[in-house]
Amino acid sequence: MGGVSDTMTDSEEVTGHQESFVRVPDELTLENSSPEMTPERLQQEIEKYKELCQALEQDRLELGMAKEATERKTRGFQTEAELLRGKLEREKCLSRELEPSYQELCLAKEERGKLLQEKQALEKELELLEERRVAREEQAKALPSLPDRKMLFKGHVTEAEDVNALVVAPRIQRALPGGSALLTFEEPEVAQRILELKWHEVKLDESAGGEGRGRVQAEPVQLLLPSALEIELKLSDRCILLSSLPRLGLSEEQLLDKLELFFSKKKNGGGEVEQRELLSDSGHVVLTFAHDGVAEQLMKKGHIQVPIGKQTYELKVTPYMSGQITDLQVRPSVCAKTVLLSGIPDVLDEESMRDALEIHFQKPSRGGGEVDALGYVPVGGQALAVFEEDTD
Repeated sequence: MGGVSDTMTDSEEVTGHQESFVRVPDELTLENSSPEMTPERLQQEIEKYKELCQALEQDRLELGMAKEATERKTRGFQTEAELLRGKLEREKCLSRELEPSYQELCLAKEERGKLLQEKQALEKELELLEERRVAREEQAKALPSLPDRKMLFKGHVTEAEDVNALVVAPRIQRALPGGSALLTFEEPEVAQRILELKWHEVKLDESAGGEGRGRVQAEPVQLLLPSALEIELKLSDRCILLSSLPRLGLSEEQLLDKLELFFSKKKNGGGEVEQRELLSDSGHVVLTFAHDGVAEQLMKKGHIQVPIGKQTYELKVTPYMSGQITDLQVRPSVCAKTVLLSGIPDVLDEESMRDALEIHFQKPSRGGGEVDALGYVPVGGQALAVFEEDTD
């Protein structure tokens, strides 16, 4: 299928809420039904399908709200298009009025060129509006099915107006050269005092082979943080995403071999597997089939029983959507609690130097304070420092 490019903010603007859908099997039959089913078992099945009906009704209401939002957007686009067409007609009338004389004709020609450019720009804008309208309609009609994710509440509570925001936490890596260190303090005021002093005489442990004091320089740490992100999404019609995979004592190749063997058989609804991939970040598996239609039939099932080893596991089958960043904007940001120390002499072993730096910069008499984290790279070495969002 074709790619759909839109910012995360635009997506929120259409739906106004996070979509959630329930997959229902094509045939609603009671599991393990038999003439000998007990009343208790029958009552359990009835309760289960009551809950399923309630979930379906909730999804129906959410889809109705999404449809209404899309229709409102469509009417707005149509109104804007009519205004633009009216403007084009007025511009055409104006161009005809500039023809009476030769001098006026010359001016009219120049104006006509400008009007043509404006017309092309307006037509292009109309095309973009139409593409966005079609894309929004497709998004409203689509029934996305996402892989299972285990979620955990860790105590963070946000404001009520932020419930529809999609938050992406940045994780930035920066090279840390030899003879330098990163110091993170608990309070930003301490880091500011250290930066204002700039040069610091650090007392070294003479018993560990040091030579008196070392002079180091404190500098601010500046990073480039993403401020706007646009991703182009593409839904593949030959790929499926397998989630809810069990944690087994199998290697990556063994797991992929067993999945390929199962989904290659037509009796299981599969076909020839062209490519398989284990996504290291999520633990999900992507299977690419050689022919059209196979992935679509498997996705209609939603879940499928797959024997792995001596047991059978229920795996979730969802569409595979690949994304490509089409626009990334960044802004400079200075770390409020972290400072960079450079010019650290190579006179102590790594552990002793870490202790000497932490002792020096924890003393209030030196402008320091409580040290939250310290990363030190000896002379001749190199490391990658990982910066994460400060949620305190």
